Amino acid sequence: MRVRRIFSFTAIVLGFFMALLDTTIINIALPEMTRHFGGTVSRISWIMNGYNLAFAVFILTASRLADQFGRKRVFLIGVLLFTVTSLLAGLAPSLGALIMLRVLQGLAGAIIVPVTIPLTTTTFPKEMHGLIIGIWGAVSGVAAASGPALGGIITQQLNWQWIFFVNVPLGVLSIVLTALFIKESRDDSAGRSVDVGGTLGITGAMFFITYALIKVQDYGWNSRVILLLLVLGVVFLIFFFFSQRKGREPMLPLSLLRIRTFNGASLTMIIVGAALMNISLLTSFFLTRMMGMTELKAGLVLSMIAVGSIVSSAISGPLSAKYGSHLFAAGGVLIMAGAAYSLSGLQADSALADVLVRLVAMGVGTGLTMAPVMSSAVRNVPEEKVGIASGVTNMSKALGSVIGVAIIVTVLQQQTDTNLHTAGSRAVQAVQEDLVLQPFIKPVLIAAVTSLGQGEQGADGKADGDEVFTDVMAKTKLAAAKLSPGEQQAFAADSGNQFREAGQLLSQAASGLQGAACSCLQPDVCFCKSADASRDSLCAAE
Repeated sequence: MRVRRIFSFTAIVLGFFMALLDTTIINIALPEMTRHFGGTVSRISWIMNGYNLAFAVFILTASRLADQFGRKRVFLIGVLLFTVTSLLAGLAPSLGALIMLRVLQGLAGAIIVPVTIPLTTTTFPKEMHGLIIGIWGAVSGVAAASGPALGGIITQQLNWQWIFFVNVPLGVLSIVLTALFIKESRDDSAGRSVDVGGTLGITGAMFFITYALIKVQDYGWNSRVILLLLVLGVVFLIFFFFSQRKGREPMLPLSLLRIRTFNGASLTMIIVGAALMNISLLTSFFLTRMMGMTELKAGLVLSMIAVGSIVSSAISGPLSAKYGSHLFAAGGVLIMAGAAYSLSGLQADSALADVLVRLVAMGVGTGLTMAPVMSSAVRNVPEEKVGIASGVTNMSKALGSVIGVAIIVTVLQQQTDTNLHTAGSRAVQAVQEDLVLQPFIKPVLIAAVTSLGQGEQGADGKADGDEVFTDVMAKTKLAAAKLSPGEQQAFAADSGNQFREAGQLLSQAASGLQGAACSCLQPDVCFCKSADASRDSLCAAE
């Protein structure tokens, strides 16, 4: 029996790990995919967005189907689909084909993830649920946090196709172990008729809301397109709850929503999903743009979140089953908030150890929160409803992640644009008021300073200074060739001093832009910090 449980849990973990890993492992390989396929950044981003959209849309429906027709059967279908689409994605002949396969992968992931909890609880006795869900939470943290590091290593040592190929042996092993060792289980009270109204309602609601949040960075919150998508999402959500109230065999028994602990767990998962995505996105940006790390090194540093999460999840899972989840979850959220606040104190020249300590703390808070919250959601619902409860909590986390990205990208972009514009204006003013530069050089230098604040290389103020300065020197010489002979002679006599002054102004401009970009990151992480304590406030409240 013990060996059977070990092999069963191994099969579950393998499938679960693959599905969650693919939500983040792909990000670091997007530049390589762009070079391989071509295409715009907006279109390339759908390699990631397509997966996340399909995952969020189908997760609750998959939970219901598993409860009705067999969790082992549905899990096998999900892992098989994920494995096949992973193989085909690595062989994709075009960008369009890859995006389509990623959407199918997202559907497969939505089938796999919510089924893992009910499969686990039916495999192990009730007294072991706390421990096992703690391990489940640790695996969840490892999969999400190690994605960038594994993606960087695989892309650097092999190529981007192997990000998909590595799933194939894992999927095959999961299928074999599942078929041999996992017993079939289902919710006998769920009936066999498909809740068409509920399926259409929740699918439409999640599609329009998730798609709106993905596209908000392109259109803006005040866009009619975004407002229309959100309204449609709300309409479908209302229709979903209406169909659940009137249906004879509803997908989501509304009695679950009268369980306060279950509602609290779902809300907490939204918050945790948003927080984790925000921290991951902002810290990745900070490490690469501010501290000058490579994507691979930044991914390895971010994986320290997983280290903290592994330890705290393994401890908090069984202890929460004994002493209750609320204290662990509340403590975990406080630690996450404190870690986020401490991240806002980092500077571009901060020591690596300072970053690592903060990320480990974030991981500890995540582990203390995730495992007890999931355990609480499962423990406080009827045993036969564990599957749909798992679907709701996992859907909540997925939705929170999308919400987090939408909010943070919007806020970061607005603050970055404002701060860089101010820093750029000051740099231009400094050039205009400079008393050393000859007048004909100033337009050339102003154009160079302006270019530092534009485009990808200027977003962090870290454009290649040597290239920009070389360009300034070349254009200055061309401009000098158009001067009168007397002006050319005066410039030649003082060219060394002129170029030194131009270099200093250019360096000051780059430093100012870097500082402006860095100052954008600090309030976005969690708190707005200032010497004036009256300005301290949660960014979420701004």
